[in-house]
Amino acid sequence: MTIEQKKLYLAYLSKLQEETKQDLANDGFQKGRIRILAGLTRLRQICCHPALCVENYQGESGKLALLMELVDEYLNANQRILIFSQFTSMLHLISEALKKQNLDFFYLDGQTPAKERLALCQRFNEGNTPIFLISLKAGGTGLNLTGADTVILYDLWWNPAVEQQATDRAHRIGQKRTVQVIRMVTKGTIEEKIHQLQEHKRDLIDQVVQANNQGLGALTEEDVRALLMI
Repeated sequence: MTIEQKKLYLAYLSKLQEETKQDLANDGFQKGRIRILAGLTRLRQICCHPALCVENYQGESGKLALLMELVDEYLNANQRILIFSQFTSMLHLISEALKKQNLDFFYLDGQTPAKERLALCQRFNEGNTPIFLISLKAGGTGLNLTGADTVILYDLWWNPAVEQQATDRAHRIGQKRTVQVIRMVTKGTIEEKIHQLQEHKRDLIDQVVQANNQGLGALTEEDVRALLMI
């Protein structure tokens, strides 16, 4: 993270730790689930880019800066790139960064009509444009994107099965290339801790954290205390 980004993250983490301790003590885990989820989501958004949840944020994002470096590197190597995020607002920020570099790209999210999705995929596979931005939930199924060499998961959906569905878009029948998958995880943050948690709990059926702020899936009180170090 950038210095400014890290200050925001640590300040909000401290606030969330205190609020969560109070919620657990006063209301118990079950009653506090929604508030806890909202707090975890905000922490994850700050990792992606503080502008997702901090009004009038004018600073940078370390993760976005690294993404742009990766894009430049892979384009120079003639790679064709899928970039997934579960936050459409993050995809919009990425698209603005790409526009500033005069880079062409395709875009697909839950609002993209089915007929248009097929046309975009066909155009991408034919090689017209080397970058495709896709919302993780919308792009998880039904798309054939064998024109890709590289898949970048900008922020992780903590159920590995959902991630796998997304990366499988490039691993379809007919794929003749080697496809590399890059997961971007901000060091020393909630992202790293949830990733570690998933590695130890591969048998979870529900996603640990959902993007639409509905429930905490299979996350337990013990998990929350470990994630927030309380």
